[in-house]
Amino acid sequence: MIARGALGYVLRQQAPGSRQVRSIHGGVTRPRVAPQAIGQVAAIRWHSVPSDAVTKVYDFSEIKSFADAPSKDRVLIDVREPSEFAAGYIPNAINIPLKTQADALFLPADEFEDKFGFSKPSADQEVVFYCKSGVRSSAAAQLARTVGYKNVSEYRGSWLDWEKNGGKASKP
Repeated sequence: MIARGALGYVLRQQAPGSRQVRSIHGGVTRPRVAPQAIGQVAAIRWHSVPSDAVTKVYDFSEIKSFADAPSKDRVLIDVREPSEFAAGYIPNAINIPLKTQADALFLPADEFEDKFGFSKPSADQEVVFYCKSGVRSSAAAQLARTVGYKNVSEYRGSWLDWEKNGGKASKP
């Protein structure tokens, strides 16, 4: 791709280190292009998009009751990064970081357990996602539905709401 100015800057930010984005004289409206062979680069990005699936959304008091009385039918999943999780998490939550382990729920059960040290949530359990502010948890909920989980929920207030309401923090 050949671009100049702000467009070139944005394109270069999307593909750092790429030699496929070049500046040219004349700008986008009057480009002078020399034919060049350009390779293709594949990239996968997870985006949260609207879905027809209904997601149960929990508030602080409901999540507090889950933390105080865990159930084998429900798994509370913190999708923040390990450093965030280590600073404090909702009691009885497990950590499956969305940013670095987006494929976790796609793994076979034995590989999942080898990688994380605990059993993969089963398809008949309710999976309740939270993060810091609710953005990553929504993306994780969508991924869980993609894998085939039917009982998917979110704590959209997430960690910020938990702290604001005086929720007890556990540490590893």
